Amino acid sequence: MDLFDFTPGSLPLLVSMPHSGTFVPEAIMGRFTDPARALPDTDWHIPQLYDFLADSGAAVLKANHARYVIDLNRAPDGQPLYPGASNTELCPTSSFDEGPIYQPGQGLGEGEVQERRAAYWQPYHDALAGELAAIREKHGIALLWDAHSIRSRVPRFFDGRLPDLNLGSGDGAAAGESLTDILGAVARDAEHLGFTHAINGRFKGGYITRHYGRPAEGFHAIQLELSQITYMDEDPPYAYRPDLADKVKPVIHGLIQTMLAWGEMEADDGASR
Repeated sequence: MDLFDFTPGSLPLLVSMPHSGTFVPEAIMGRFTDPARALPDTDWHIPQLYDFLADSGAAVLKANHARYVIDLNRAPDGQPLYPGASNTELCPTSSFDEGPIYQPGQGLGEGEVQERRAAYWQPYHDALAGELAAIREKHGIALLWDAHSIRSRVPRFFDGRLPDLNLGSGDGAAAGESLTDILGAVARDAEHLGFTHAINGRFKGGYITRHYGRPAEGFHAIQLELSQITYMDEDPPYAYRPDLADKVKPVIHGLIQTMLAWGEMEADDGASR
């Protein structure tokens, strides 16, 4: 199994899908508990939900291994994303429901964590960093959209039901303020379709958004954490629901098109200075 699939693009946009993979090597899967083998915390069906990217000209980087192997959206040194809150690790040991991922006596040690970091985490991030650098070199600006989804109710991380569209820019540090504002306006427009939203709420963007978003250098990163209730069944077998997905997909497409239009204006302004 390839570590990731990469589709090159012609636009100043890279879409990253770090949690949509479902492959687990047998040597690792054999140590999982029965509930963990179902991979309940996967960002299910994200490539299908974003299939409109196929002919868009955007570059796409999609991980193939499950987040239970390694979480590509965590810091390599294991620093928590949200200090003081409940966090999952670089190599997760518990599910979002706080159940154990590994059978008793089958957990992983620090040496194995470092091995997985080198084998899985580093190649993905090398590809991500390299493509962003190439995009900025070509276009003068690089836009990163980090595509995620999560169950609408996860008491471990938040109370009640999560808003449908959760846009994060690292509290504004990962993207230009005007970009965050204009995306927020698009999300507000989706209220008439029944979709709720939050900007830098419970999910402000993970390691990828915060690390690669450097607006002063021409790199702008946004994470969308989409509530899974908007496009799929949240209970096993986690079926994709076209009747739902076809309603939210145009909203996501509109957000990305807005980001691209903003990026083109920024690049033009930069070139004219």
